[in-house]
Amino acid sequence: MTIRPRLPLAFESGDSPGWIFRVFLLAALLLAVPLAAIAGQTADANPTHPVAAITNQTTATAPLNDAATVILVAGVEGEAEYQVLFRQWAAHWSNACQQAGVRCLAIGLTHHPNPTDKALFQNLLQSQSHTNPAPLWIVLIGHGTFDDREAKFNLRGPDLTATELAAWLKPFQRPLIIINTASASGPFLPALSAPGRVVITATRSGHEQSFARFGGYLATALVNPVADLDKDGQTSLLEAFLMASRATGEFYKVEGRLASEHPLLDDNGDRLGTPADWFRGIRPVQQPEQKGTLDGLRAHQVHLLPNPAERQWSQRKLARRDALEQTIAALREQKKQLGESEYYARLEPILMELATLYETPETPDSAGPSTKPGSE
Repeated sequence: MTIRPRLPLAFESGDSPGWIFRVFLLAALLLAVPLAAIAGQTADANPTHPVAAITNQTTATAPLNDAATVILVAGVEGEAEYQVLFRQWAAHWSNACQQAGVRCLAIGLTHHPNPTDKALFQNLLQSQSHTNPAPLWIVLIGHGTFDDREAKFNLRGPDLTATELAAWLKPFQRPLIIINTASASGPFLPALSAPGRVVITATRSGHEQSFARFGGYLATALVNPVADLDKDGQTSLLEAFLMASRATGEFYKVEGRLASEHPLLDDNGDRLGTPADWFRGIRPVQQPEQKGTLDGLRAHQVHLLPNPAERQWSQRKLARRDALEQTIAALREQKKQLGESEYYARLEPILMELATLYETPETPDSAGPSTKPGSE
């Protein structure tokens, strides 16, 4: 099975269709790149999946693809109804990890006084590889607070502050996906934002302190084929964020209530974040006042459950593909300054390398250093 070459986000509008067609036709003729779309294979998350099975689960389904790791941290529930919800959300994540062959480690689903959940989380982070090319996902499920100075994620025992988590993550050079689904989670975004990271929060500020529902919608969107807006057989983190954000907004609209949560996504390291209503489809259409790089591209390259063909790619090869797409996006930002001729002259070799990547078969030798699923 071959991955369908996807049209980079930079070309969804604004470029000459004739020129784009000429480049892709040239690549196809030279490299015989298949253009048929592949069928995605996803399954609905099962909310009744046993929570106990979350801890230390590993399913090896991607022999060439290095193993990502998902760390789930469930905070203190407060009330019984929230305990049920948080465990359902954790079960959705567990189910998605099983489908993807991704190791899922959980903290906070069992009660014990010592060590504290905060200490367990810190120790677990310290035990993870800092340089593994595979993403490390950190998902916080629970409640949060904000005292006008510091945002906290509420745990059994000592709470976790945004400043503390930022310090714990500072040594990591690998891709990080950090998702805080708690109330008052907004201040975690500027604290954790950095190049090579995707940060998602359920709220846009620390003052949105009511119970946040966004996390439940996101947990189900990750493996929902309806969220696959570009129809490439897989749901990206961006697509899941967009679906979950809009479902969250719809909840408040139907209930006739003032929305008390406004999710944000940051994947360009500018510490600002972008809401879902700044996107049309998967393409950002609103420019931030600071005129920085738009959010969305990196998050659209991240898939917890890749399509069957993409699971055969090594992390090295995926990283090169992602870097080329990011180069195209950066080049597009310079289009007016470069002029049309120079812009297309720089663009053509990048597209040709992309075509070569899609055509070159993956082998154990070409995969480079690899981490076996379940190891670091």
